[in-house]
Amino acid sequence: METRKATSPSIPPHLGLLVGVLAASTASTFIRLAQGTVHPLAVAAWRLTLASLILLPVALATRRKELRSLDRREWGLALGAGCLLAVHFATWITSLALTSVAASVVLVSTHPLFVGVISHLFLRERLNRPTVIGLVIALVGSTIIGLGDVGGGGHRLLGDLLALAGGLSVAGYFLIGRRLRRRLSLVGYVFPVYATAAVLLMATAALARVPLAGYPAVSWLWLLLLAVVPQIVGHSSLNWALRHLTATYVTLSVLGEPIGSTLLAWIFLHEPPTLVAIVGGGLILAGIVIAGRGAEG
Repeated sequence: METRKATSPSIPPHLGLLVGVLAASTASTFIRLAQGTVHPLAVAAWRLTLASLILLPVALATRRKELRSLDRREWGLALGAGCLLAVHFATWITSLALTSVAASVVLVSTHPLFVGVISHLFLRERLNRPTVIGLVIALVGSTIIGLGDVGGGGHRLLGDLLALAGGLSVAGYFLIGRRLRRRLSLVGYVFPVYATAAVLLMATAALARVPLAGYPAVSWLWLLLLAVVPQIVGHSSLNWALRHLTATYVTLSVLGEPIGSTLLAWIFLHEPPTLVAIVGGGLILAGIVIAGRGAEG
C-alpha cells in the first residue's frame, strides 16, 4: 500500500474530538428508548447494520481502490477490530438493560486502563508509578459501584460486569485502530470494521432467535438515530481523531462521555445518578486521568 503523506486536517482536531464525544454521549439514551420494544442484542445488531448500510455507497464510491489494496495482515486486523467491536456493543448495550446508565457508562469507560494493562503484558510497555496508582484508584471505584449494586439484585451486578467486559473489548478495538489509522483513511478503516461487527451481531441475534423486525415506527427512529449520531458521527469522529492526536489524549477525552450520558439520562429518562455511582464513578475517572498523565510522561 502507498504511504500516505502527512496533511493538515481541514477541521481542527480538538473540534472533531469534541463533536465525537458529544455525539457518543447520546448513545445510552437512544439505547434505553429503543430497549422498550427491541431486544438489547437486536439494538446492537441494527446499530452497526444501519451504520454500515449508510456508509456502503460512500465506501464503494470513494474507497474501493483502497479497500482492494489491503493486504492479508491488514484485513486480519480490521476483522479482529470488528469482532472486538461486536463484543463491545453486545455486552455494553445488554448492561444498560440491567444496571443504571451512570454505572454502565462509567464502567465501560475504563478502557484506557485496559489499554495500559494490555500494552504492558503484550507490547512490553512498562507501567510507571502514576499509571499503577491510577489503576488502583479506578479499581477501588469499580469495587464501590459493584458492591453498591449487590443490594440491587444479581441483575445489576451482572450489568456492571458486562459493562466492564465492554470496556475490555473496546480497549482492543482502539489499540488496533491506532495501528491501522496510521495507514488507512477514515472510511477505509471504519467501513470494514463496522460491517464485520454488523454481520457478527446479526448472525448471533438470528442464532439466539431474537426478533429483528416487527418493531413500532418510533423504535426504528431510535435505531436510526443510534446508527447516525453516536456511531457514524461519534465513533467515526473518535477514529478520525486518532490520526491527528495521541491515542492517550483521545482516550482520556472520551471521559466526557459518562458525564454527558448521565446528564442526558437524568433529563430524558428521569434517572438521577445514585450517590454510590457518583463516588465510584468519580474515583474511576480520577484514576484514569492519573494513569493517562503517567502515560504521557
